[in-house]
Amino acid sequence: MKAISRLMALAAVLGLLAGCGRHAGNSGAGEASATTVRANAEFGKSLALDDQQDFEDARRGLIARPEGKILGANGEVLIDFDAYQFIDGPAPATVNPSLWRHAKHNAQLGLFKVTDGIYQLRGFDIANMTLIASKNGWIVVDPLTSRESSSAAIAFARKHLGEQAVAALIFTHSHADHFGGALGVLTAQEAAARQVPVIAPDGFMEEATSENILVGAAMARRSVYQFGKDLPRSAKGLVDTGLGKGVAYGSIGVLQPTVLISKASQEMDVDGVHFIFHNVPGAEAPAELTFVIPGRKAYAGAENLAQTMHNLLPVRGAKVRDAQRWGSYLDQALEHSADAEVYFGQHNWPVWGHARIAEFIGKQRDTYQYLHDQTVRLMNAGYTPYEIADKITLPKSLASFFATRGYYGDLRHNVKAIYQFYLGAYDGNPAHLNPLPPQEAARHYVTLAGGAGKAIAAAQAAFDQGDYRWTSELLNHVVFADSGNQAAKDLLARTYDQMGYMSEAATWRNSYLTAAAELRNGPPKKGVNRAMMLEMLAQTPIERFLEAMAAGLDGPAAEGKNLKVNLVLSDTKETFVLWIENAVLHHKRAAPAADANATLSLTKPIFIKMMAGTAGVKDTLLSDDLKVAGSKIDLVRFFTLIDKAEAVFPIVTK
Repeated sequence: MKAISRLMALAAVLGLLAGCGRHAGNSGAGEASATTVRANAEFGKSLALDDQQDFEDARRGLIARPEGKILGANGEVLIDFDAYQFIDGPAPATVNPSLWRHAKHNAQLGLFKVTDGIYQLRGFDIANMTLIASKNGWIVVDPLTSRESSSAAIAFARKHLGEQAVAALIFTHSHADHFGGALGVLTAQEAAARQVPVIAPDGFMEEATSENILVGAAMARRSVYQFGKDLPRSAKGLVDTGLGKGVAYGSIGVLQPTVLISKASQEMDVDGVHFIFHNVPGAEAPAELTFVIPGRKAYAGAENLAQTMHNLLPVRGAKVRDAQRWGSYLDQALEHSADAEVYFGQHNWPVWGHARIAEFIGKQRDTYQYLHDQTVRLMNAGYTPYEIADKITLPKSLASFFATRGYYGDLRHNVKAIYQFYLGAYDGNPAHLNPLPPQEAARHYVTLAGGAGKAIAAAQAAFDQGDYRWTSELLNHVVFADSGNQAAKDLLARTYDQMGYMSEAATWRNSYLTAAAELRNGPPKKGVNRAMMLEMLAQTPIERFLEAMAAGLDGPAAEGKNLKVNLVLSDTKETFVLWIENAVLHHKRAAPAADANATLSLTKPIFIKMMAGTAGVKDTLLSDDLKVAGSKIDLVRFFTLIDKAEAVFPIVTK
């Protein structure tokens, strides 16, 4: 029993989906410097910020606005509908005026009528939930991120539009903010009993369940920067994410699709509504669809279109997206929307009128194509990614169009993503083939500068002159050379404050301000509650977890060790053999091996809880559904070789 106890204590090493918990916000954030005030004022003069079209569109069709909060299972606030009431009036000095304008539009929360028979719920999560009236109720498009936010959204719709059943469910793509709340609008039992169609693009389940599994810890940690999760909602903190106000970090689930869109174009009737679906994989998401409802002259662009330039490589990290393919899909979208009188997407607000829709899609198409072509042109001229990022600007016809501004995806970041897509991160300079690790390089740079004191003095002079990029470069070396240097951390935090205040991209602002907060307060102390993902993980093939276990093996510690373990899922009758060979963890679906060191038999639900790091005593030690045969000591040795990913690692200090 003691050996099993040790094993279960070590089961947490399989917690591969760590996120980051809330900690102190950016307390101590400074005021806008004179340089920042001037820069933001000048920036505002370059755009027609008083153009009222987007203001009218973002408010159009409002039926009702929600109040109060959406709470999680433990009483934590997931969404506060009143948190952004401060976004009003002229832009404060601490927010880029273009981003402030965009944040005002996204602050238009509530239930909206898009056109006859089509409604949207905005502000209940970072994405929109769309309701399409059908013969027997509503066709729900994208049920948000969490069960809590989606159930609140549909309850709000029923309060104002009347009780309607969910007649069908459409997942536009494989990102969790578009499917994670499925069980809040439709239970698995109800879906099966009423045979509710669940429609998704081909490859959806594979992409939805594998997203973030292998590198989930790193992505989750970095997503806190991208979305400003732990920042205060204020003019010195989180004002927007570009795509919406904020993510509802609640319970995530999914439903198995019953209908897959696999053809380039696929027509079907869904509960009396005629749809033309278009399969558009490999651009914004690995699996994605758009659609037309001809009878309502409506085109749905999913997330290939939004009221912002999107990102080709998220700040949180992901596989690089194909700018050229994205542009080609938008060229097709011009044809698909030829008869549309309204466009709606799963983020931001709609566009009405055929001419305006054509302009909206055409300029987004040309933005991605321009960035692609000009980046490739300069790559072939020998320029490096950072040089190209500083060289390219959009032509005036695109730069003056608000829907192609970089509120979510930033032009400079996208340029570097295109370079990486074709040539990788290496810029061709042999000095960068084998550079020193950041801490070691930092120590050399600080020594070259004459010590930390002189480097900080030079950084202060640069800060006083408003040269924040150089200030951050200098101070980053000092902090990496000595993470305990409080003077350097304080000045670097103040620098990141100013860089955040000037950023038009919400993702950059949130990253700078989160960095400033962590320099002042330290990184988070613990990860998020992994139990929130159990409903989705239950739909994940076991192989994805075994791949993640292999990626978590401590190679140096595993060298010379040859261990073999049988994994038996007693309820699903699945059996796997796992073995370590040449410091690599392999697995195969096979009958238990006779020469295994140990056999672990358990049910799939317990295995999933172990994967999420949420298995407790009742799930393990006191469960009749878990058995160990063979060497318990070897089983413990096997699991101790797998690293636990806490996702609380420092980013701006080492």
